[in-house]
Amino acid sequence: MTGAALTRFDRRKDGSGFRDWAKSAFDAALAQSGLTAGDIDALFVASESDFFHFQLNPASILASELGLVGVAATRCEGGGASGQLAVHAALRAVQSGAARHAVVLGVDPSASSLSGDAIRDLYGFSFDGWTDGMTGLTATALYALSYQAFAKRHGTTMDDLAAVTIQNRGNAGGNPNAHLPRSDSAAAIGQSPVIASPYHRLHCSPLSDGAAALILSAPARVPANRNAAPQIIGAGAASDHMHLSHRADPGDFTAKTMAMARACAAAEISPQDIDLAEIYDAYAGAQLQAISALGLSDDLSNDLSRGVFAPEGRCPINLSGGLMGQGAPVGAIGVAQTATCALILEGRYHAALQPRILPRYAVADTHGGVCTTAAVTILAQGGTAG
Repeated sequence: MTGAALTRFDRRKDGSGFRDWAKSAFDAALAQSGLTAGDIDALFVASESDFFHFQLNPASILASELGLVGVAATRCEGGGASGQLAVHAALRAVQSGAARHAVVLGVDPSASSLSGDAIRDLYGFSFDGWTDGMTGLTATALYALSYQAFAKRHGTTMDDLAAVTIQNRGNAGGNPNAHLPRSDSAAAIGQSPVIASPYHRLHCSPLSDGAAALILSAPARVPANRNAAPQIIGAGAASDHMHLSHRADPGDFTAKTMAMARACAAAEISPQDIDLAEIYDAYAGAQLQAISALGLSDDLSNDLSRGVFAPEGRCPINLSGGLMGQGAPVGAIGVAQTATCALILEGRYHAALQPRILPRYAVADTHGGVCTTAAVTILAQGGTAG
């Protein structure tokens, strides 16, 4: 991973658009890589919905905007997993020899292009349009139902939800690109409006605008100045039943467990080897479900209380602030997670959040729907693999 960059995630009110943010992220990643636009063979664009930017063919538009005319340009979409799926597509292009250097670009104006009510209705159609979207069922309600089943079986509490919320938004305080750096108390979280029990407003991630970019290079093509760049050593994806009622346990993120198993098999490591994670926390409970599904904890409440996932813990989670703190421009999320892991593994992250001892292995985790589509990428410090 020779280049990694993110723009600020927020609600843009300055007249800029997705093309501007994409170019900013791309230019920064390209500068880090030491490459030129002429070295790039392929572009993979992650964008969840045409309705966000009103552009039916964003990959071709961005190839033109970024000076990449002539490269193979592909759009990748898988709901919230779009960014990670684009990373996987670029990885396969490089591994196969089809590309020497591939750009992954995630971008969405999830906050500024449509009203909040319109976005909420649109997300209903990202589940089953017949049974969910047309009935007005919301994403928050479906996530809440899934988490209720998880909490009943695992014994997680409202205190655990508050701990996730406080930590992620607190981490965002050290991230100058974050949308929601906040310092809320458990009481303030509990007093915010209930959206769908047990979720209060402050348990939810915001709608955000922004972009993130990566450059993946074949080992033989890595510029001399990037020989120590982090490596992708494992990738896995899987799917589950769309409807919670069809699953063996509606609280389990089974697709995530399968994706992680595939990624670990490719990387030849186990979940216990992971010592940094960027996790898809659309809601506070979704982070707890993900930790369990990824195999990062066998005793969730105890590990939370012991600070295992805190910035100074054994496996820091969402140092960026996650979706809840850094923000959630959907197509950019998975790309941003992977970029964050790469920057931390190389010691290039924001000073207030950079671990003193560099992690060895990191996982970037996303999903679409209520973990209907899952995608996981494992990274290692440069020179760690093999």
